[in-house]
Amino acid sequence: MIEIQPKKRLRGILTVPGDKSISHRGIFFGALADGVTRLEKFLFCADSRSTIGCFSELGVPVDIQEDTVLVHGRGLHGLRAPKNVLDVGNSGTTTRLLTGLLAGQPFTSVLDGDHSLRTRPMARVMNPLSQMGANIEAKDDNHCPLTIHGRNLHGISYTLPVASAQLKSALIFAGMFADSETVIRETHPSRNHTEQMLLHFGGKFRCENNVITISPQERFYAQELAVPGDISSAAFFLVAGCIVPDSELLIKGVGINPTRTGVLDVLAQMGADITLQNQTTAAEPSADLLVRSSSLRGCEISGALIPRLIDELPIIAVAAAFAEGTTVIKDAEELKHKESNRIHAVVTELSKAGVDITETDDGMIIRGGAVCGADFEAYDDHRIAMAMAVCALGAHGVSTISGEKCVGISYPSFFEDLRRISEEA
Repeated sequence: MIEIQPKKRLRGILTVPGDKSISHRGIFFGALADGVTRLEKFLFCADSRSTIGCFSELGVPVDIQEDTVLVHGRGLHGLRAPKNVLDVGNSGTTTRLLTGLLAGQPFTSVLDGDHSLRTRPMARVMNPLSQMGANIEAKDDNHCPLTIHGRNLHGISYTLPVASAQLKSALIFAGMFADSETVIRETHPSRNHTEQMLLHFGGKFRCENNVITISPQERFYAQELAVPGDISSAAFFLVAGCIVPDSELLIKGVGINPTRTGVLDVLAQMGADITLQNQTTAAEPSADLLVRSSSLRGCEISGALIPRLIDELPIIAVAAAFAEGTTVIKDAEELKHKESNRIHAVVTELSKAGVDITETDDGMIIRGGAVCGADFEAYDDHRIAMAMAVCALGAHGVSTISGEKCVGISYPSFFEDLRRISEEA
């Protein structure tokens, strides 16, 4: 348990950890490339270490040098059969992307993870892969452990039932090893890090009007890549800078891939004072984000915006609790299938703080007003723990958070950074 006092102001310069989505995918593509891939500013957290561990078991040597990872690629057809169960830990990304990749390999593998991971649905990935000819066995036909009997796959045409980068990426990895083209249709664009990295490593695909066509790949080439800061991690400090009076924070080198910047769009709509500085134009663009205390107002968040900020919705809900007026979040049923049921968790915890908040089938309604300190629970969910920590900074009265160590899933130094910007103030 950790105790958090409300703050009068926040000041300082931050560098948040490297982007988790890009760190994961860097290991995947580095493993399949010819040569040694160098990933600088890599995010070392529990989830990314699970990905490294799985690929080590698949015969891919990975060297760690401070904040840099060297992946000794085995080539497109160089993975070996694992001798042990592949431990995916708490990482849904590792699980779903590996399921797609391993479905087309010439060996059998088993994926399993922790208690939380075993509750997350896998049928949405298994079903289209089965249409491609995959042979996957699962507990209750929907949960880990997964036994994947690799075999020859064929291309399909498939419309994603939900906007999910994990599902899309699983099909892209499977499509790389199919005997014909795989066509993937998205209703709304989801984060495109897999597609960006596929091109960066020398692969080929077509994308037009939210339709991705992936053909069997011939070869990938090792690359050097600097991982930008994770905007999902930066979002907590963006909201903290808005809601705590007399605050000014500069967050350096944050990834601003357009498929991930929904949180910036929503905070701007709410009246947040955020300025982008030193923007880059790389395949994965970045910028420094300067945030100052702001008077926020409620808004509606729905539709095509949701896939661009799905991981940031818990902290956006905290911003809404401090905003004037009503905020409506809908079309976000996917929140129920994260590390926790994030709709229920956010509503339950903010209610403890006296927030007028209502749970709906696909989101929540938040009426901004006074926020009190409370004894919060983390639900073994890193984003719930960090969101409630930010809430505590602006609340009236002392708060506690139980189970806060789960922040190690994505941001091991979160509370250290939080203390530093409070002390500097």
